Amino acid sequence: MASGFFAILDDIAVLLDDVAMMSKVAAKKTAGILGDDLAVNAEKASGFASKREIPVLWAITKGSFLNKLIILPIAFLLSAFWPTGVIIILVLGGLYLAYEGAEKIYEFFFPHAHFTESLVAEGLTETEILAIEKERVKAAIVTDFILSVEIVIIALGSVVGQPLVSQIIVVSIIAIIATVGVYGIVALIVRMDEAGYKLIKSSKKEKSLKRSFGLLLVKALPIVIKSLTVIGTIALLLVAGGIFVHNLDFFHNLLPSIPSIIVEFIVGLVVGFLCLIVVMGFKKLFLRKKE
Repeated sequence: MASGFFAILDDIAVLLDDVAMMSKVAAKKTAGILGDDLAVNAEKASGFASKREIPVLWAITKGSFLNKLIILPIAFLLSAFWPTGVIIILVLGGLYLAYEGAEKIYEFFFPHAHFTESLVAEGLTETEILAIEKERVKAAIVTDFILSVEIVIIALGSVVGQPLVSQIIVVSIIAIIATVGVYGIVALIVRMDEAGYKLIKSSKKEKSLKRSFGLLLVKALPIVIKSLTVIGTIALLLVAGGIFVHNLDFFHNLLPSIPSIIVEFIVGLVVGFLCLIVVMGFKKLFLRKKE
């Protein structure tokens, strides 16, 4: 009886050890998407009145958890009954990521006007502000859903072929980290300027360490968000390229003399711009038909 009990404990220890190792691999593969998720959500959560930032962020976080609860069971069913489907969705997700990365680069060189509705503008009633806020929260949750699908599928793709129990544990861990980690960091980022203003206000001396640090936090916020956007774009192309290189035979052993990270970036960039050209072509055709 005792030997059976210790055998079970040993099996559990082995399982946990395997899960820990697979979780590290999955975390590395999803790091690029998490970076983009962080950049996107930092942008989505900014622009609200100071007292509404945390409530809004909490509403988006709850929506993100709900997204994961919807996505995870579907992903596990695919893995159990149609593993090829995971690879197909992975490659389709790679196309979307490559397109998104290429679009961001194109937008940088050929920007077009964007309209951002301010929630701190004068003349808006409380009811109007709350209505705009609600719409922006919905839009953020929809964006999170798309990114969550990518995170879950990439994490699942890293453990395809492993026992189902291991898959469920590993992918669930990544999903929790993706939600808690990303939105926790976003909360810190969007409150940077508020913390800076408080330090400046509480400083009694014109030239003090507290005031200087407060000014640094205020000035650093837009730089941090822009930096995250750049890092996120590079990460998108790297992750997309990695998906194609590792899952499509055509890209296997492509440019073997060049480091794999550069190959993955080049593949992601080329495929991304091909997708962008196709999408832009369809948009122009659609506009012509409407005219």
